Parts: sequence; structure tokens; C-alpha cells
Amino acid sequence: MKYYLIAGEASGDLHASNLIKHLIKIDNQAHIRAWGGDLLQKQGAEIVKNYKDLAFMGFVEVALHLKTILSNIWFCKNDILSFQPDVVILVDYPGFNLRIAKFLHKKNIRVFYYISPQIWAWHTSRIKQIKRYIDEVFVILPFEQAFYAKYRIKAHYLGHPLLDVVKQAEIDDDFRKNNGFGEEPIIALLPGSRKQEIENMLPIMLKAKKHLKGYRFVIAGVEHHKPLYALLCKDNSVQIIYNQTYSLLANSFAAMVTSGTATLETALFNVPQVVCYKGNYFSYLIAKHLIKNIKYISLVNLIADAEVVVELIQKEMNEQKLSMQLKRIIEDETYREFMLNKYKELQHMLGEGSASELIARKMAACLKAIK
Repeated sequence: MKYYLIAGEASGDLHASNLIKHLIKIDNQAHIRAWGGDLLQKQGAEIVKNYKDLAFMGFVEVALHLKTILSNIWFCKNDILSFQPDVVILVDYPGFNLRIAKFLHKKNIRVFYYISPQIWAWHTSRIKQIKRYIDEVFVILPFEQAFYAKYRIKAHYLGHPLLDVVKQAEIDDDFRKNNGFGEEPIIALLPGSRKQEIENMLPIMLKAKKHLKGYRFVIAGVEHHKPLYALLCKDNSVQIIYNQTYSLLANSFAAMVTSGTATLETALFNVPQVVCYKGNYFSYLIAKHLIKNIKYISLVNLIADAEVVVELIQKEMNEQKLSMQLKRIIEDETYREFMLNKYKELQHMLGEGSASELIARKMAACLKAIK
């Protein structure tokens, strides 16, 4: 069977790669073409476009790159038609993927959506597009199934795939020694994977660290942004490591984390954290106007439906407040214990594991039922 996947971000590349690992086991004749990254490629997918060239975030930023985005959409449509897949699996990345879904529906090409858009937060109008253009919806957050049911859409929830990613991660037992670290507690800086995120978040994180002594500050870096780190990190008291994020988290005492998948990863490694977000001001105003009925932005708080971790958003994300909250998660034992206990509850809510395999089997069953 022929599969075409579209993953436009690092987290999508991760989850899509684990999905196709199991799809290939189920279907040994699988031919996979994809938009993604190194992880998808390692699992045997033929990569058409790398997500590193696609990750535009924020309304203003998207508008500035509209010509490139429209060109990519045109290319994608033609590439799919040329490949003639049995199914197209869209992975998150809704602004792009829903446009493709509409086109595919007109061409009678079957469409599955894996990690569906966060329409429960904003763009509720997109529910009509999901209902009209998507054949099967696969969700990874426990409350999403009930949300879709309100609109008479059957969504498959089989747990969160990140549980298995973390459990199966290869952790360097000699992480400290191999990176030249001493015995001082490590505070991890996870400023994000996109250029804009790093530019907005990292300088503030670096300022906040100056208020704490006796800790080793380590940045989880993304290799293709090395020149950017060199520009921003002129202070040699912070170290940057690459391709070792999970080993870093496994050895960290606390963390400053840009909102996104990394907040959930940090929680699954039981590291107390402060969640950070600061974007383009006008993009933020538009998003604030569109977002309805949600109290939180981090996955940790959204899943728990409670404030487990502090979120510093936009103007709240500043040197003083970040350093204050960082000191709190480091020094306040009662608060640390509260957060760690909530992490345990969170992990229980995410299922029993093997989500990627279960989702792959469900997809295969859906495709078999069609034929």
C-alpha cells in the first residue's frame, strides 16, 4: 500500500516516524513518501520536503512567507497526484494540512488526520472542514474524543505516543562525564526548535539565569540553528548540547521550557519546570482574540485541566518573573512535591503505552475495511 504523510514540524516528524515504524511491520509492502525530517527518513520514508523549511509560526510570520507557503501547497498537491497514494496521513500542522485535505477530498483520495488540529482552543469553525474532508480522525489528548463527539465526529483515542518515546529513549548513563559537567545541579533551557522561538525566548532565559548561583545551565540545542546560538550565547557560562535532550532532562533538577511538546516531555521526565511563551506582538493579539474557552497554553496544564506548572506568557515572560518562578521550583520543596505528584497523575491520564502501535493497527483496520 502507498502512504503519503505530511509532518511540518519537529514533533510531527517524531510521532509520524514512530507511526510508520509500526505501519511497515503491519504492511511489509508499504511505500511511504513524506514531508518530514530525519526521523521519518530513518524509518524508511522518502522525504519530499524537510520540515525545517516549513516551520513558520504566528500570523504575521505566515503573512510574510505567504508566497513560499502557497508555492509549497501547489507543489504538494501535484506531488500527491503524481504518487497516487492509497491514503494521505496528515500530521498536525493544520494551516497547511487542511488546505491539502480539501483538495484531496475533491480528488477522492482518502485522508486520515493524526494529531488533529487544536480546534477546541481556537478556529472552532474548522470543525466543518474536519467533518467534510477527513475520513478518520486520530487524537492524542484524552479530552479530544469527547470534544469531537459533540459534533458527531468519531475520533480514535488510543493514548499519547510520547509515553513510549520517553520510555524507549536511550539515556546516556555517563551524560555528566561525557559533557564535562561536575556535580552541580543542572537547569535545562529548552527554548524551542524554531528560529523565532529561540530568538524570542533564549535571551530572556539567559538573563534569568544570572539571578541563580551554583547551578549548571545547559541549552538543548537544535543543530541547524548553531549560528543563532553563537550569536545569542556570548556568555560562556552556559553550555549547548545537541541531540541529547532526553539525557539532559534525565539529569536535570529544573527547567525553563518554551510552550509546546517539550513541556509534556519535561513532565514525563519528572523535571519541575517554568513554561515560557513570547511571540510577535500582533500575532499574539490575533491569537488572543481567536482563542476561546481555554485557560492554559501548556500541554501539561491543558491535560490536567489545572495549573500544574506556571505559564509566563508574552509580557509576563520577563527576566524578573522568570527568575522568581525558577527560584520557586528550585527552592520550594512543597511546590516541587506538588508538581511531581501532579506529573504522576498526568502520566496515568495518557494511557497504558504502545499508542503508536495501536494507532497504526487502527489505521490498517480502517483501510482494510474500505477495500
